[in-house]
Amino acid sequence: MPVTIRNIETKDNAALAKIVRDTFDEFDIPKVGTVYSDPETDRLYDLFQFPGSAYFVAEEDGVVLGGCGMFPTEGLPKGCAELVKYYLSADARGKGLGRALMEHTFAAAKQYGYTQLYLESFPDFAKAVTMYEKAGFKHLDKALGNSGHFACTVWMLKDLQ
Repeated sequence: MPVTIRNIETKDNAALAKIVRDTFDEFDIPKVGTVYSDPETDRLYDLFQFPGSAYFVAEEDGVVLGGCGMFPTEGLPKGCAELVKYYLSADARGKGLGRALMEHTFAAAKQYGYTQLYLESFPDFAKAVTMYEKAGFKHLDKALGNSGHFACTVWMLKDLQ
């Protein structure tokens, strides 16, 4: 079966939380002040019931491979949402799936009326940061909004026009 991209369901919570935390462990990224220690990571389905948000899951043969979402993070400029919780399992990377998930999220953000997407990351995720740059994200000097993820040191913004 081919990979499908679909909306998040309650049953995805545990698999997605594991993918997020396994990624932080793999790259030895700080856990405090990040999505790793965020209690919402275990309840992503509930989080993405918030108006103006959406989360998409990549799945193959019933196995969750990763996901990507958008969220109207408090404090962001009008028309801007945050690209959030964008993680793939280690064996799903390098196959174009991440790009497909990101493009799916870009299209949804436009449908929701967003004109910009913001993200926070780490230099340790070098391949991801390069992918963001290729997708049109530009580096910022400081954080936007109030994500609560104070340990992040890469901030980027993309115009969706």
